[in-house]
Amino acid sequence: MNNHSLRQPYNQLTDRLNRFPQGAPDSDLLEKILKLLFSDREAALVALLPIKPFTADQASQAWSVSELEANKILDSLASRAILVDIVQKNGTRYVLPPPMAGFFEFSLMRLRKDLDQKVLSELFHQYLNVEEDFIRELFTQGDTQLGRTFVHEPALPDQQSLHVLDYERASKVIETADPMGISLCYCRHKMQHLDKACAAPLDICMTFNTSAASLIRHGHARRVDAVEGRELLHQAYDNNLVQFGENNQTGVNFICNCCGCCCEALLAAKRFAHLHPIHTTNYIPALKAESCKGCGKCVDICPVEALSLISANDPHKAKRRKARLDDEICLGCGLCVRSCPTKSIRLTRREEQVITPVSSAHRAVLMAIERGKLQHLIFDNRVLFSHRALAAVLGAILKLPPLKQIMANKQLQSRYVEKLLARKGY
Repeated sequence: MNNHSLRQPYNQLTDRLNRFPQGAPDSDLLEKILKLLFSDREAALVALLPIKPFTADQASQAWSVSELEANKILDSLASRAILVDIVQKNGTRYVLPPPMAGFFEFSLMRLRKDLDQKVLSELFHQYLNVEEDFIRELFTQGDTQLGRTFVHEPALPDQQSLHVLDYERASKVIETADPMGISLCYCRHKMQHLDKACAAPLDICMTFNTSAASLIRHGHARRVDAVEGRELLHQAYDNNLVQFGENNQTGVNFICNCCGCCCEALLAAKRFAHLHPIHTTNYIPALKAESCKGCGKCVDICPVEALSLISANDPHKAKRRKARLDDEICLGCGLCVRSCPTKSIRLTRREEQVITPVSSAHRAVLMAIERGKLQHLIFDNRVLFSHRALAAVLGAILKLPPLKQIMANKQLQSRYVEKLLARKGY
Protein backbone atom coordinates (compact mmCIF):
# COMPACT_ATOMS: atom_id res chain seq x y z
CA MET A 1 0.00 0.00 0.00
CA ASN A 2 1.50 3.35 -0.98
CA ASN A 3 1.84 6.38 1.29
CA HIS A 4 -1.16 8.11 -0.32
CA SER A 5 -3.40 5.14 0.49
CA LEU A 6 -2.19 5.13 4.10
CA ARG A 7 -3.05 8.81 4.47
CA GLN A 8 -6.41 8.62 2.75
CA PRO A 9 -8.65 7.68 5.73
CA TYR A 10 -7.17 10.49 7.80
CA ASN A 11 -7.51 12.97 4.94
CA GLN A 12 -11.17 11.99 4.69
CA LEU A 13 -11.60 12.34 8.44
CA THR A 14 -9.95 15.77 8.38
CA ASP A 15 -12.36 16.83 5.63
CA ARG A 16 -15.24 15.61 7.80
CA LEU A 17 -13.98 17.53 10.85
CA ASN A 18 -13.78 20.69 8.78
CA ARG A 19 -17.48 20.49 8.05
CA PHE A 20 -17.99 21.70 11.62
CA PRO A 21 -18.29 25.47 12.09
CA GLN A 22 -15.12 25.09 14.18
CA GLY A 23 -12.84 22.76 12.23
CA ALA A 24 -9.28 21.47 12.40
CA PRO A 25 -6.73 22.77 9.86
CA ASP A 26 -4.86 19.98 8.10
CA SER A 27 -1.26 19.40 9.14
CA ASP A 28 1.16 16.55 9.79
CA LEU A 29 0.60 17.08 13.52
CA LEU A 30 -3.16 16.68 13.16
CA GLU A 31 -2.63 13.43 11.28
CA LYS A 32 -0.42 12.11 14.10
CA ILE A 33 -3.08 13.07 16.67
CA LEU A 34 -5.83 11.36 14.70
CA LYS A 35 -3.73 8.21 14.28
CA LEU A 36 -3.41 7.97 18.06
CA LEU A 37 -7.16 8.34 18.54
CA PHE A 38 -8.56 6.40 15.55
CA SER A 39 -7.61 3.21 13.73
CA ASP A 40 -7.45 3.40 9.93
CA ARG A 41 -10.85 1.75 9.66
CA GLU A 42 -12.41 3.97 12.32
CA ALA A 43 -11.10 7.07 10.57
CA ALA A 44 -12.68 5.98 7.29
CA LEU A 45 -16.00 5.16 8.96
CA VAL A 46 -16.22 8.29 11.12
CA ALA A 47 -15.52 10.38 8.01
CA LEU A 48 -18.93 9.22 6.73
CA LEU A 49 -20.91 10.29 9.80
CA PRO A 50 -23.26 13.28 9.71
CA ILE A 51 -22.95 16.41 11.82
CA LYS A 52 -26.39 15.98 13.36
CA PRO A 53 -27.23 13.17 15.84
CA PHE A 54 -27.82 9.81 14.18
CA THR A 55 -28.88 6.26 15.04
CA ALA A 56 -27.03 2.97 14.66
CA ASP A 57 -29.37 2.15 11.78
CA GLN A 58 -28.36 5.32 9.95
CA ALA A 59 -24.68 4.57 10.58
CA SER A 60 -25.11 1.02 9.29
CA GLN A 61 -26.59 2.39 6.06
CA ALA A 62 -23.76 4.88 5.63
CA TRP A 63 -21.15 2.20 6.34
CA SER A 64 -22.86 -0.67 4.47
CA VAL A 65 -22.58 -2.95 7.50
CA SER A 66 -25.16 -4.69 9.66
CA GLU A 67 -26.83 -2.71 12.42
CA LEU A 68 -25.31 -5.13 14.95
CA GLU A 69 -21.79 -4.38 13.72
CA ALA A 70 -22.55 -0.66 13.57
CA ASN A 71 -23.67 -0.78 17.21
CA LYS A 72 -20.41 -2.45 18.26
CA ILE A 73 -18.31 0.16 16.47
CA LEU A 74 -20.36 3.07 17.80
CA ASP A 75 -20.27 1.76 21.36
CA SER A 76 -16.50 1.30 21.14
CA LEU A 77 -16.06 4.88 19.95
CA ALA A 78 -18.40 6.19 22.67
CA SER A 79 -16.53 4.22 25.35
CA ARG A 80 -13.37 6.12 24.36
CA ALA A 81 -15.23 9.47 24.29
CA ILE A 82 -14.77 9.87 20.55
CA LEU A 83 -18.55 9.90 20.16
CA VAL A 84 -21.19 11.12 22.60
CA ASP A 85 -24.07 8.67 22.99
CA ILE A 86 -27.46 10.09 23.92
CA VAL A 87 -29.66 7.45 25.54
CA GLN A 88 -33.36 8.22 25.18
CA LYS A 89 -36.60 6.31 25.73
CA ASN A 90 -36.96 5.68 22.01
CA GLY A 91 -33.38 4.49 21.57
CA THR A 92 -29.79 5.70 21.48
CA ARG A 93 -28.52 8.43 19.21
CA TYR A 94 -24.89 9.30 18.65
CA VAL A 95 -23.07 12.47 17.73
CA LEU A 96 -19.49 13.18 16.77
CA PRO A 97 -18.37 16.22 18.79
CA PRO A 98 -15.96 18.66 17.16
CA PRO A 99 -12.27 18.34 18.03
CA MET A 100 -12.58 21.27 20.46
CA ALA A 101 -14.55 21.59 22.60
CA GLY A 102 -14.92 17.86 22.11
CA PHE A 103 -12.91 14.70 21.64
CA PHE A 104 -9.51 16.42 21.94
CA GLU A 105 -10.31 17.39 25.54
CA PHE A 106 -12.11 14.15 26.32
CA SER A 107 -8.94 12.17 25.56
CA LEU A 108 -7.17 13.73 28.57
CA MET A 109 -10.06 14.07 31.02
CA ARG A 110 -9.14 10.86 32.84
CA LEU A 111 -6.01 8.75 33.24
CA ARG A 112 -5.94 6.08 30.54
CA LYS A 113 -3.81 3.01 29.84
CA ASP A 114 -5.08 2.52 26.29
CA LEU A 115 -3.54 5.78 25.09
CA ASP A 116 -0.06 7.29 25.35
CA GLN A 117 -1.23 10.53 26.92
CA LYS A 118 2.27 11.98 27.18
CA VAL A 119 2.85 11.66 23.43
CA LEU A 120 -0.67 12.95 22.79
CA SER A 121 -0.06 15.94 25.09
CA GLU A 122 3.14 16.80 23.25
CA LEU A 123 1.31 16.65 19.92
CA PHE A 124 -1.55 18.78 21.25
CA HIS A 125 0.94 21.34 22.50
CA GLN A 126 2.67 21.55 19.13
CA TYR A 127 -0.60 21.66 17.18
CA LEU A 128 -2.44 24.09 19.45
CA ASN A 129 0.24 26.20 21.11
CA VAL A 130 3.20 26.26 18.72
CA GLU A 131 1.38 26.15 15.40
CA GLU A 132 -1.36 28.73 15.61
CA ASP A 133 -3.67 27.89 12.69
CA PHE A 134 -6.02 25.73 14.78
CA ILE A 135 -6.35 28.15 17.69
CA ARG A 136 -6.67 31.13 15.37
CA GLU A 137 -9.48 29.47 13.40
CA LEU A 138 -11.19 28.20 16.55
CA PHE A 139 -11.20 31.46 18.47
CA THR A 140 -11.00 34.36 16.02
CA GLN A 141 -13.14 33.68 12.96
CA GLY A 142 -16.52 35.37 12.86
CA ASP A 143 -18.33 37.40 15.51
CA THR A 144 -19.83 34.43 17.34
CA GLN A 145 -17.39 32.31 19.31
CA LEU A 146 -17.55 28.89 20.91
CA GLY A 147 -17.17 30.02 24.51
CA ARG A 148 -17.97 32.81 26.93
CA THR A 149 -16.81 34.05 30.29
CA PHE A 150 -18.98 33.72 33.39
CA VAL A 151 -18.88 36.49 35.95
CA HIS A 152 -17.03 35.83 39.22
CA GLU A 153 -20.15 35.93 41.36
CA PRO A 154 -18.48 36.85 44.70
CA ALA A 155 -17.13 39.99 43.01
CA LEU A 156 -20.59 41.36 42.29
CA PRO A 157 -21.89 44.08 44.62
CA ASP A 158 -25.25 43.28 46.16
CA GLN A 159 -27.19 45.70 43.98
CA GLN A 160 -25.56 44.35 40.82
CA SER A 161 -26.10 40.70 41.71
CA LEU A 162 -29.85 41.27 41.67
CA HIS A 163 -29.67 42.07 37.96
CA VAL A 164 -27.53 39.12 36.85
CA LEU A 165 -29.50 36.87 34.52
CA ASP A 166 -29.62 33.17 35.33
CA TYR A 167 -27.64 32.16 32.24
CA GLU A 168 -24.83 34.52 33.30
CA ARG A 169 -24.27 32.57 36.53
CA ALA A 170 -22.13 29.43 36.62
CA SER A 171 -23.91 28.56 39.87
CA LYS A 172 -27.25 28.46 38.05
CA VAL A 173 -25.89 26.12 35.38
CA ILE A 174 -24.74 23.80 38.17
CA GLU A 175 -28.09 23.94 39.98
CA THR A 176 -30.16 23.15 36.88
CA ALA A 177 -27.95 20.60 35.09
CA ASP A 178 -28.98 16.97 34.87
CA PRO A 179 -26.55 15.32 35.29
CA MET A 180 -23.27 17.03 36.20
CA GLY A 181 -19.88 15.38 35.80
CA ILE A 182 -16.38 16.23 37.03
CA SER A 183 -13.22 15.26 35.17
CA LEU A 184 -9.55 16.15 35.00
CA CYS A 185 -8.81 19.54 33.48
CA TYR A 186 -7.61 18.75 29.96
CA CYS A 187 -5.38 21.84 29.81
CA ARG A 188 -3.52 21.34 33.08
CA HIS A 189 -3.32 17.58 32.51
CA LYS A 190 -1.69 18.26 29.15
CA MET A 191 0.75 20.71 30.74
CA GLN A 192 1.48 18.20 33.50
CA HIS A 193 2.85 15.79 30.89
CA LEU A 194 5.05 18.65 29.64
CA ASP A 195 6.23 19.51 33.18
CA LYS A 196 4.66 22.96 32.82
CA ALA A 197 1.47 22.67 34.89
CA CYS A 198 0.62 25.18 37.58
CA ALA A 199 -0.63 24.29 41.06
CA ALA A 200 -4.32 24.96 40.34
CA PRO A 201 -6.76 22.09 41.04
CA LEU A 202 -6.80 19.38 38.39
CA ASP A 203 -10.01 17.48 39.14
CA ILE A 204 -12.34 20.39 38.45
CA CYS A 205 -13.50 20.31 34.80
CA MET A 206 -17.31 20.51 34.69
CA THR A 207 -19.60 18.91 32.13
CA PHE A 208 -23.38 18.96 32.09
CA ASN A 209 -26.47 17.41 30.56
CA THR A 210 -26.03 15.16 27.49
CA SER A 211 -22.23 15.43 27.37
CA ALA A 212 -21.92 14.68 31.08
CA ALA A 213 -24.28 11.70 30.84
CA SER A 214 -22.14 10.08 28.14
CA LEU A 215 -18.83 10.82 29.88
CA ILE A 216 -20.16 9.50 33.21
CA ARG A 217 -21.55 6.37 31.56
CA HIS A 218 -18.13 5.49 30.13
CA GLY A 219 -15.99 6.47 33.11
CA HIS A 220 -14.56 9.73 31.76
CA ALA A 221 -16.31 11.77 34.45
CA ARG A 222 -17.73 11.14 37.90
CA ARG A 223 -21.26 12.17 38.72
CA VAL A 224 -21.65 14.90 41.35
CA ASP A 225 -24.71 16.58 42.79
CA ALA A 226 -25.39 20.31 42.90
CA VAL A 227 -24.01 20.61 46.44
CA GLU A 228 -20.59 19.26 45.46
CA GLY A 229 -20.77 21.23 42.22
CA ARG A 230 -21.17 24.48 44.15
CA GLU A 231 -18.32 23.49 46.47
CA LEU A 232 -16.06 22.93 43.47
CA LEU A 233 -17.13 26.26 42.01
CA HIS A 234 -16.11 27.99 45.24
CA GLN A 235 -12.83 26.07 45.16
CA ALA A 236 -12.30 27.52 41.69
CA TYR A 237 -13.11 31.00 43.02
CA ASP A 238 -10.61 30.53 45.86
CA ASN A 239 -7.93 29.55 43.34
CA ASN A 240 -8.66 32.58 41.14
CA LEU A 241 -9.81 30.48 38.20
CA VAL A 242 -11.97 31.94 35.44
CA GLN A 243 -15.18 30.17 34.46
CA PHE A 244 -15.22 29.69 30.69
CA GLY A 245 -18.21 27.85 29.27
CA GLU A 246 -20.33 27.07 26.26
CA ASN A 247 -21.63 30.20 24.56
CA ASN A 248 -25.36 29.60 24.79
CA GLN A 249 -28.03 30.44 27.34
CA THR A 250 -29.64 27.01 27.63
CA GLY A 251 -28.32 23.47 27.65
CA VAL A 252 -24.75 24.42 28.56
CA ASN A 253 -22.56 21.31 28.23
CA PHE A 254 -19.30 22.48 29.78
CA ILE A 255 -17.69 25.01 32.09
CA CYS A 256 -13.92 25.00 32.39
CA ASN A 257 -12.23 26.53 35.43
CA CYS A 258 -9.33 28.20 33.72
CA CYS A 259 -5.94 29.55 34.72
CA GLY A 260 -4.10 32.04 32.55
CA CYS A 261 -0.97 29.91 32.24
CA CYS A 262 -2.29 26.53 31.03
CA CYS A 263 -5.77 26.90 29.59
CA GLU A 264 -6.27 27.09 25.83
CA ALA A 265 -9.07 29.67 25.93
CA LEU A 266 -7.20 32.17 28.09
CA LEU A 267 -3.94 31.63 26.21
CA ALA A 268 -5.86 32.43 23.03
CA ALA A 269 -7.39 35.46 24.73
CA LYS A 270 -3.88 36.77 25.40
CA ARG A 271 -2.44 35.81 22.02
CA PHE A 272 -5.30 37.24 19.94
CA ALA A 273 -6.60 39.75 22.47
CA HIS A 274 -7.93 42.45 20.16
CA LEU A 275 -9.66 39.88 17.93
CA HIS A 276 -11.99 39.05 20.85
CA PRO A 277 -11.48 35.27 20.80
CA ILE A 278 -13.93 34.58 23.64
CA HIS A 279 -17.08 36.40 24.65
CA THR A 280 -16.86 38.62 27.70
CA THR A 281 -19.34 38.97 30.53
CA ASN A 282 -21.73 41.90 30.61
CA TYR A 283 -19.53 43.53 33.25
CA ILE A 284 -16.43 45.70 33.23
CA PRO A 285 -14.25 46.82 36.16
CA ALA A 286 -14.43 50.47 37.19
CA LEU A 287 -11.22 51.75 38.82
CA LYS A 288 -11.06 54.47 41.47
CA ALA A 289 -7.76 56.19 40.78
CA GLU A 290 -7.87 58.30 43.94
CA SER A 291 -7.77 55.28 46.27
CA CYS A 292 -5.59 52.97 44.15
CA LYS A 293 -2.22 52.39 45.86
CA GLY A 294 -0.54 50.91 42.80
CA CYS A 295 0.26 47.64 44.61
CA GLY A 296 -0.11 45.63 41.40
CA LYS A 297 -2.17 42.77 42.86
CA CYS A 298 -4.86 43.23 40.22
CA VAL A 299 -2.19 43.21 37.51
CA ASP A 300 -0.77 39.93 38.80
CA ILE A 301 -4.15 38.22 39.03
CA CYS A 302 -5.58 39.26 35.65
CA PRO A 303 -5.55 36.13 33.45
CA VAL A 304 -5.41 38.04 30.14
CA GLU A 305 -3.07 40.91 31.07
CA ALA A 306 -5.78 43.54 30.71
CA LEU A 307 -4.42 45.53 33.67
CA SER A 308 -1.14 47.38 33.95
CA LEU A 309 0.48 49.95 36.22
CA ILE A 310 1.16 53.48 35.05
CA SER A 311 2.29 56.69 36.71
CA ALA A 312 -0.37 58.27 38.91
CA ASN A 313 0.97 61.72 37.96
CA ASP A 314 0.95 62.69 41.62
CA PRO A 315 3.02 65.90 42.01
CA HIS A 316 3.66 65.04 45.67
CA LYS A 317 4.64 61.39 45.09
CA ALA A 318 6.59 61.02 41.89
CA LYS A 319 6.90 57.24 42.20
CA ARG A 320 3.23 56.61 42.90
CA ARG A 321 1.51 54.34 40.39
CA LYS A 322 -2.06 53.39 39.62
CA ALA A 323 -3.81 50.62 37.75
CA ARG A 324 -4.99 51.08 34.18
CA LEU A 325 -7.51 48.85 32.42
CA ASP A 326 -7.50 47.97 28.74
CA ASP A 327 -11.24 47.48 28.35
CA GLU A 328 -10.77 46.18 24.80
CA ILE A 329 -9.29 42.93 26.08
CA CYS A 330 -10.87 42.70 29.56
CA LEU A 331 -13.08 39.63 29.98
CA GLY A 332 -15.11 41.14 32.81
CA CYS A 333 -14.51 38.06 34.95
CA GLY A 334 -14.13 40.07 38.17
CA LEU A 335 -11.03 38.39 39.62
CA CYS A 336 -9.39 41.78 40.06
CA VAL A 337 -12.20 43.00 42.32
CA ARG A 338 -11.47 40.48 45.06
CA SER A 339 -7.72 41.01 44.80
CA CYS A 340 -7.82 44.75 45.51
CA PRO A 341 -6.89 45.49 49.16
CA THR A 342 -8.25 49.05 49.01
CA LYS A 343 -11.55 48.13 47.30
CA SER A 344 -10.70 50.47 44.45
CA ILE A 345 -12.26 48.21 41.82
CA ARG A 346 -15.92 47.39 41.35
CA LEU A 347 -17.86 45.72 38.58
CA THR A 348 -20.30 47.77 36.53
CA ARG A 349 -22.54 46.87 33.62
CA ARG A 350 -21.04 47.33 30.17
CA GLU A 351 -22.70 50.03 28.12
CA GLU A 352 -23.09 47.66 25.18
CA GLN A 353 -24.62 44.36 26.20
CA VAL A 354 -23.10 41.08 25.08
CA ILE A 355 -25.62 38.94 23.21
CA THR A 356 -25.51 35.22 24.03
CA PRO A 357 -27.12 32.75 21.59
CA VAL A 358 -30.19 31.07 23.03
CA SER A 359 -29.17 27.47 22.33
CA SER A 360 -26.30 25.44 20.93
CA ALA A 361 -28.25 25.09 17.66
CA HIS A 362 -28.64 28.87 17.45
CA ARG A 363 -24.92 29.34 18.11
CA ALA A 364 -23.94 26.66 15.58
CA VAL A 365 -26.01 28.34 12.87
CA LEU A 366 -24.48 31.74 13.63
CA MET A 367 -20.96 30.32 13.59
CA ALA A 368 -21.62 28.41 10.37
CA ILE A 369 -23.00 31.48 8.60
CA GLU A 370 -20.06 33.64 9.65
CA ARG A 371 -17.55 30.98 8.60
CA GLY A 372 -19.23 30.11 5.30
CA LYS A 373 -20.21 26.59 6.40
CA LEU A 374 -23.97 26.72 6.79
CA GLN A 375 -24.52 24.32 3.89
CA HIS A 376 -22.80 21.58 5.91
CA LEU A 377 -25.41 21.86 8.66
CA ILE A 378 -28.34 21.61 6.28
CA PHE A 379 -27.17 19.51 3.34
CA ASP A 380 -25.48 16.94 5.53
CA ASN A 381 -25.91 14.04 3.12
CA ARG A 382 -23.41 11.59 4.59
CA VAL A 383 -26.40 9.90 6.24
CA LEU A 384 -30.06 10.56 5.43
CA PHE A 385 -31.47 13.10 7.86
CA SER A 386 -35.05 13.63 8.98
CA HIS A 387 -37.31 16.50 8.01
CA ARG A 388 -37.48 17.28 11.72
CA ALA A 389 -33.72 17.94 11.86
CA LEU A 390 -33.88 20.09 8.73
CA ALA A 391 -36.80 22.04 10.16
CA ALA A 392 -34.85 22.65 13.39
CA VAL A 393 -31.96 24.21 11.49
CA LEU A 394 -34.20 26.29 9.26
CA GLY A 395 -36.19 27.33 12.33
CA ALA A 396 -33.01 28.64 13.90
CA ILE A 397 -32.26 30.57 10.70
CA LEU A 398 -35.66 32.23 10.81
CA LYS A 399 -34.93 33.53 14.32
CA LEU A 400 -31.81 35.34 13.15
CA PRO A 401 -31.61 39.08 12.50
CA PRO A 402 -32.41 40.06 8.88
CA LEU A 403 -28.77 40.59 7.84
CA LYS A 404 -27.77 37.14 9.11
CA GLN A 405 -30.74 35.61 7.28
CA ILE A 406 -29.64 37.22 4.03
CA MET A 407 -26.12 35.87 4.57
CA ALA A 408 -27.57 32.42 5.19
CA ASN A 409 -29.64 32.53 2.02
CA LYS A 410 -26.65 33.57 -0.08
CA GLN A 411 -24.64 30.63 1.20
CA LEU A 412 -27.43 28.13 0.63
CA GLN A 413 -28.62 29.49 -2.72
CA SER A 414 -31.91 27.85 -1.77
CA ARG A 415 -35.27 28.89 -3.19
CA TYR A 416 -36.91 27.19 -0.21
CA VAL A 417 -35.04 29.38 2.28
CA GLU A 418 -35.66 32.41 0.08
CA LYS A 419 -39.40 31.76 0.23
CA LEU A 420 -39.28 31.28 4.00
CA LEU A 421 -37.49 34.60 4.41
CA ALA A 422 -39.90 36.29 2.01
CA ARG A 423 -42.82 35.17 4.17
CA LYS A 424 -41.28 37.11 7.04
CA GLY A 425 -41.00 40.22 4.88
CA TYR A 426 -37.20 40.27 4.35
